[in-house]
Amino acid sequence: MIDHQPQMAFGTSSIDIQALRNNVTGLAKAAKAFNVPTVLTTVASKSFSGPIFPEIQAVFPDQEPIDRTTMNAWEDQRVVDKVNSYGNKKLVVSGLWTEVCDLSAVLSAIDQGYEVYIVTDTSGGVSPEAHKMAIERMIQAGATPITWEQYLLELQRDWARSETYKATTDIAKEHGGAYGLGIIYSQAMFGGHEGQ
Repeated sequence: MIDHQPQMAFGTSSIDIQALRNNVTGLAKAAKAFNVPTVLTTVASKSFSGPIFPEIQAVFPDQEPIDRTTMNAWEDQRVVDKVNSYGNKKLVVSGLWTEVCDLSAVLSAIDQGYEVYIVTDTSGGVSPEAHKMAIERMIQAGATPITWEQYLLELQRDWARSETYKATTDIAKEHGGAYGLGIIYSQAMFGGHEGQ
């Protein structure tokens, strides 16, 4: 999760900031619920960009974001070492801005052999066109675009997976918009699927 910080959000216009914060929180909670190793980064947090969104920090209260000076997180050896320490060649990226921090890190990770997924609705650019062009460029380089809810539900995969069922539906109810309301309605009206 790259540079979800106030100063970066101020310049983001490709997505409503309230929607962005909701989506980012859903993504963070999904990663935590499924024990996905997560790296938090900030850029110039003390001198310019401010702290990571508080809702992300609340999901990972004991994790200190790696604060960088580089626009490309992949040019900070601490970030690369942390990602490599997990030993997984799949990488899910989300951040601000799409056309700078996401793009440069994604292209660098692909160059190093990672299979990269870019979460489009938890990332944002300075304009809709900047976001769109960056996503297109990442796709052309081999990245796969996904949304945060898609990520959550791909992690769950099967409603019979009872150990993560409640966490998945709780995240959807809190952050999943109409889908979450549908779960709330179904449980209230029909008593269905509560903690299956």
